[in-house]
Amino acid sequence: MKGLILSGGKGTRLRPLTYTGAKQLVPVANKPILWYGIDSLVAAGITDIGIVVSPETGGEIEAKTGKGDRFGARLTYIQQTSPDGLAHAVKIARPFLQDKAFVMYLGDNLIQGSLGNFLKAFQAKTLDALILLKSVPNPTAFGVADVDAQGRVLHLVEKPSQPPSDLALVGVYLFSPQIHIAIDQIRPSARGELEITDAIQHLIDTQKPVEAQTLRGWWLDTGKKDNLLEANRIILDEYLGASAIAGTVDDQSQISGRVTLGAGSTLVNCTVRGPVIIGQNCRLENCFVGAYSSIGDQVTLTDIEIDHSVVLAGARIEGIRQRIVDSLIGQRAQLTMAPARPRALRFWSAMTVKLS
Repeated sequence: MKGLILSGGKGTRLRPLTYTGAKQLVPVANKPILWYGIDSLVAAGITDIGIVVSPETGGEIEAKTGKGDRFGARLTYIQQTSPDGLAHAVKIARPFLQDKAFVMYLGDNLIQGSLGNFLKAFQAKTLDALILLKSVPNPTAFGVADVDAQGRVLHLVEKPSQPPSDLALVGVYLFSPQIHIAIDQIRPSARGELEITDAIQHLIDTQKPVEAQTLRGWWLDTGKKDNLLEANRIILDEYLGASAIAGTVDDQSQISGRVTLGAGSTLVNCTVRGPVIIGQNCRLENCFVGAYSSIGDQVTLTDIEIDHSVVLAGARIEGIRQRIVDSLIGQRAQLTMAPARPRALRFWSAMTVKLS
């Protein structure tokens, strides 16, 4: 079985953060979102993985992610010249997929737990499609499935005004080669894209075995700021291990809770309350870093307080007199000075900001 990760798109929902890089490389707990999907596939025994990329960000993704050695996988990059839908991505990946069954994984999604049980069910039942579903409070915002008591999928509908259920498509799909035949039979939707939901519906309409399983753990689409911060919180809370201090901490600094401090990083007169991860070659001086914060490599923080935030590599933040909370600070961003009036500041920044 092969894997296919869709890692194209322009990341418009995360702008301005994604003006400086691919959305799938935005880190959660200092690890690119895309890499979680690769790790999940490899953990399920799938090591031959295609990654669909766009012309705008494909080079950056390949340069950072590599050929797969770090994951124990073999990665093949497939360029999708225009964002014409998920089914179109499968269509252009067909030379890579050939006649193999495969898992399709949306590259900006994070799910809890292993894919192993879903893979076993797909193979044991000789299905042509197995889709993962999650109960959501707002099904009108998603593709939704109508499923019978035996788990057979009866109908799929994209962002329905009157949902047949509260079961949203998670963004992880298992397919047999029959999906290629279905894609050949569908036409672009009203928005001009080849929809994977239409291809799955074609399988259903032609009496092919299509089933669903419900994801019991959490699922996060990291395409929006608040979701990305929530993903960072969950990953730090559930997966950050015991404190690991590879950098230098002076006598005036205090560390409590689970904290990772990367090699070459220095804390001077700082208080850090975990769970927190701080990357390599950072310098923090006269700072408070609160729980659920991730600080990327080569970041400089001076005379600030920050809490529940993500700071990307190369950023410099100095002299902000109010606490920074619930913020995403982009690569190489520079923030200096601040007015005295606000009690807390929230940033969504990928640029230089100077407040006076």
